[in-house]
This record gives sequence, C-alpha cells and structure tokens, in this order.
Amino acid sequence: MKTLIDDILQKPHAGEMQYTSKDFKPDVDVRWCAGCGAISVLSPAQRLMPDLGIPKEKIVFISGIGCSGRFPYYMDTYGFHGIHGRALPIASGLKIARPDLSVWIVTGDGDNMSIGGNHFIHACRRNVDMNVLMFNNEVYSLTKGQYSPTSHRGQITKSSPLGALDDPFNPVALALGASASFVARGHDKDRAQLQQLLQKAHQHKGFSFVEIYTNCRIFNDGAFDLYTNAETREEHTVWLEHGMPLLFGKKKDKGIKLDGFKPTIINLNENGNSINDVLVHNEQDSTLAFILANMTYSEELPRPMGTLQNLERSSYEERVVKQIEDEVNLKGEGNLESLLLGESHWTI
Repeated sequence: MKTLIDDILQKPHAGEMQYTSKDFKPDVDVRWCAGCGAISVLSPAQRLMPDLGIPKEKIVFISGIGCSGRFPYYMDTYGFHGIHGRALPIASGLKIARPDLSVWIVTGDGDNMSIGGNHFIHACRRNVDMNVLMFNNEVYSLTKGQYSPTSHRGQITKSSPLGALDDPFNPVALALGASASFVARGHDKDRAQLQQLLQKAHQHKGFSFVEIYTNCRIFNDGAFDLYTNAETREEHTVWLEHGMPLLFGKKKDKGIKLDGFKPTIINLNENGNSINDVLVHNEQDSTLAFILANMTYSEELPRPMGTLQNLERSSYEERVVKQIEDEVNLKGEGNLESLLLGESHWTI
C-alpha cells in the first residue's frame, strides 16, 4: 500500500522533456570577474542538470552573500538569493516543506564557515537531503580582500597586512566532524571531474557537501595552483575513488600507505614496494575519511581530491514526514479551528 511518505518523497521525472545545458542558461550577463573560478563551476552545473531527469520547476538554487551569491541568477531554474550566512536554514525549510524538490546551495568560505558556520554544522548533523557547493578561495572577495576562515596563517590580505594570525578551518574535516553523510572536494580546473562529483552529490540521499577550490584572480590569485594546474597537480594531489588504490604522481608510481593511523608515501619502484601495499579507498569508512581529511594542510603528503565519505543514513525530511504520518494514523487528521482555539477559549 502506498503511504504518504512514498507519495511526497517520490522523485519527479522529466517524462518526455529533453533538456540541454542551454535550457539552464538564462539570458543574463555573467558578472563575475574574468578568470574567476566560479565561472568554471557554473558550466559543469549547467551541463549536469539535463542528466538529472528532473523538470526545471523542481530544481532550486539558493545562495547567501558573497561572489558565490550570484549563482542562482545564472541558472534558469527557481532560485533564492538569501542574506549573509543564512542560505542553509532557508534551504532546509524549503526541503522540509517540499521534499520533492532538488535543492542546491551555493555558498563561499566566508558565507558558510564564518557567519553561517553554526547553520552549517547543524545542517550536517540533521542530514537534510540537499547539496551544498562551497566555493573556497581562501579570502573574502566581494568585500575586497579581507582574510576569511580558510585563509592561512601568515596570509597577507587587506585586513591582515602583517599576516593572518589564525589557523584556517579545514572544511572537509569540519563537515565530517559534524556528521555530514557525503563529503567531497574538487576544483575549478577540472570540469569533468567536478561534474562527476556534483552528480554523486545529487545521487546521494542526505546532506552532500562539496568543497570547491575556486581561484580569485583579483585578491588571491594562484592560491591553489600547486593542486589544480595540469603541470603540478598529479604530483601534489591524490584522487579518491571508492575501491581503488590511492596512487598519485605523473607515472602513478607513488602511493599512500597507513603506518597505524598515520598516512605515509611509498614509491612503488623502491624497497620492494608493490601496489598491494597501497591503501585502498573506502568511502564508507569514517575513520579513513578523517585520516584523509587531515592530510589537507600537510607539507609532505598530497592533497586529497574526490569523495572522502559517502554514508547511507535516513534524511531529516523523511523523518519529519514519517513523524507526521504516524501522528495522523494515531490521532486522525485533526481540526485546525480546534487547534487554534485551544482548550480554554471564550467569546466576547
């Protein structure tokens, strides 16, 4: 027998519609700076939408304040430009009220990790079924170059002319610590891999967090070059793929091996090492996800890219709908007038 929750949470289908990426490009000028990494994220998002099999009216993009806040204007779907740091509670309320929608949040390292940090950790733990794309350029760009929660110690910015004194947040480690069920990292220089990550985020049932390194040409140019440029990234990043060994290097002759809980680098051409000694990624292993996340700021180890964690857990809106359904089954539909009047009322 079909229940209320089955009806509400049933994924919509596009039916006879055949979208292309052009159907998701509105007739507006993109006003990000030339060379902004956000432009390289917009294209994979527009190309992904036709593959979702969802009517455009069932897709919503929500943003906060910052350069990332322009994103909903550049997607020909429904959208909402929220206030600073509040994109996640807006999106959570929408998803709970309308579980049938595909909800996407586009935010930045300042918007999401600073004023929006409290909302972020609670959205993670609640496991609301929505997709958070966080543009990380390690600086406040819209307000002209102050240091942000992901800026590095010693980083020179408009608000830290002698160098920032704070240690940065590690966004993927923060998401894991707050119990996000899907955590991944990509960057703006590899659109194909980024589109794959967005696809996986959409397919995941629950809270999906994708940190995206996005270059800011004006206030923090080249911050991620070592990890994103084609000439250097193979030696300084390791791609995480479920069930595959963690190999890196231009010749894929280096690997990650665990010494207890400590990741180390081995060379497959030395000391009798073989691929059998290399750590195999398991995105359902939360302990391993933390180990990999903590490689982020290591000076010796490659920086992890790809999916760190992908766990199955009931989503918050499923629990809300189930709770309402159980209460209706127990007590009946109820009466709004009786609810508003309460037990003690009188007429004047």
